[in-house]
Amino acid sequence: MSKIQQVDWSEWLDFNQNMISKTPETSGVFMMHAGMKILYIGGSENMRKTIENISEKCVSDATRFRYSVEKDFEKRKRKLIADYKKRHEGKSPECMS
Repeated sequence: MSKIQQVDWSEWLDFNQNMISKTPETSGVFMMHAGMKILYIGGSENMRKTIENISEKCVSDATRFRYSVEKDFEKRKRKLIADYKKRHEGKSPECMS
């Protein structure tokens, strides 16, 4: 029987400098949303730095974010995006189209 890997997510946090500054400076994946709609799914070797410097203008509309520490963040990010597309008729999150 194959084991389903559980991802330990943070709570949904307000997308502001105070909360971003508490994000770990480690590898992982993150999601951003506004109005209960996922806008962006990302991943990097340093989540805090990436979230602080994200340049997609669309992401400035985000109101909340959450993250998960993940060693193989690229693989997890690809899986999260594939799962999202499966649930949304093949469409990517709004800020990733």
